[in-house]
Amino acid sequence: MRTRTHSERETEDLGARLAAARPPAPPALAVLYLRGELGSGKTTFARGFARGMGVAAPVRSPTYTLLEQYASERCTLVHLDLYRLRSSSELETLGLREWALPGYLWLIEWPEHGGSRLPPADLTATFAASPGGHDIELTSGSALGAAWLVELESDLRTP
Repeated sequence: MRTRTHSERETEDLGARLAAARPPAPPALAVLYLRGELGSGKTTFARGFARGMGVAAPVRSPTYTLLEQYASERCTLVHLDLYRLRSSSELETLGLREWALPGYLWLIEWPEHGGSRLPPADLTATFAASPGGHDIELTSGSALGAAWLVELESDLRTP
């Protein structure tokens, strides 16, 4: 699925709609990769996604902390920004294994920096900045991801 957002608000709203379209209680960890260059809308999308999950706390970019965690009624959201990793082996110090459980959802910015140490994505959102806004492509990588996209497409068709 491809779409274009024309403002920061539209990018946040798309993130919120994707969160709302998430199928209920997946049986395992859910993983969403956010790919794109600096300034392409990844953190803005993550902020909207967290809002759509019911997170009331301010959502900051975890560029320097690498990881922020948010509790919501639906799940625990783990927001990772791996931009500053020099090696995928640095992931070991974050203790991610304890959050690789049902009831957790990982949003991972710059997943390519994690290499094969990350779980595969259920969904991948690829962002590209353009003069008119952000081009966003969503692709599924699992049955959960495919069901998630069906729900989102249905929601986007509803006025």
